[in-house]
Amino acid sequence: MKLLLASNSPRRKELLSQLGYQFDVVKIDVDESYPSELNPNQIAEYVSAKKAKAFDVNENEILLTSDTIVALDQEILLKPKNEDEAFEMIKSLSGKIHQVYTAFTIKTSDSEISKTSKTDVEFSEISDEEIKFYINNYKPFDKAGSYGIQEWLGMAKIKNISGSFYSVMGFPVDLVYEELKKLNCFPSNL
Repeated sequence: MKLLLASNSPRRKELLSQLGYQFDVVKIDVDESYPSELNPNQIAEYVSAKKAKAFDVNENEILLTSDTIVALDQEILLKPKNEDEAFEMIKSLSGKIHQVYTAFTIKTSDSEISKTSKTDVEFSEISDEEIKFYINNYKPFDKAGSYGIQEWLGMAKIKNISGSFYSVMGFPVDLVYEELKKLNCFPSNL
């Protein structure tokens, strides 16, 4: 079986490689909007499944799509459009607990499954200077919620995490691995 990853995220590519899989990256252009009545815990899975539905899978292929949503008090924090928006998002997370929902969809020619992983993340207080330092040095404009857990802000300011670290990074690799195993899709050399 040929594994296809539909993601532009360098973190997802890195994690799937580190898990031991060989795969091809495919591009899926899909509108990532979602119905306004969805709760934050439903959005990532909706968008991930929407991406999978937009791609035709051949008989010998497995498609893997994913999406990540950051929510604070039921408000969705998407990717920031600019430095000001990134600053405001990080400022809103300072000293609080927020949720990260990462979903994935695995699609074959005759099956499709989607799952969501939820992680609670607590930041300690973050000063304005620390926020500016992070934005200037790490440019978090491609990240939901304006931060990467594996970068400086995550290392220096995350006080507590309840759930999967890798889901916050953008890919619940433990759940993905379990579902791929069910399809007899194993890392190379296993």
